[in-house]
Amino acid sequence: QVQLRESGGGSVPAGDSLRVSCAASGSTVSSYSMGWFRQAPGKGREFVAAINWSGQSTYYADSVKGRFTISRDNSKNTVYLRMNMLKPEDTAVYYCVADREPDTVVVITTGLWSYWGQGTPVTVSG
Repeated sequence: QVQLRESGGGSVPAGDSLRVSCAASGSTVSSYSMGWFRQAPGKGREFVAAINWSGQSTYYADSVKGRFTISRDNSKNTVYLRMNMLKPEDTAVYYCVADREPDTVVVITTGLWSYWGQGTPVTVSG
């Protein structure tokens, strides 16, 4: 059983940067697809970014493309989300996700991520 724990959320002014991290435990996730979702107040969860097992393929929602970067360090069982040029509309709880499916396109398409973290809040003030 994989446990995911996010950290690094906080409150920042618009235009600033923030990096959130997700540490996995309970199993090695080096062969897993991993990603991030977010949920803004009063809205549903939305896909933000994903990365394949090797880190060589990354995928982004149009709303964050060019501003956010997902990366992973398999030696640390950790995935990161670097968020630059933050906007008030990026305010949300950010959730880390993981799935055994090595083909990240498949799991993005189905949306069936097996493991979810508890989330870390990010607030961007305008």
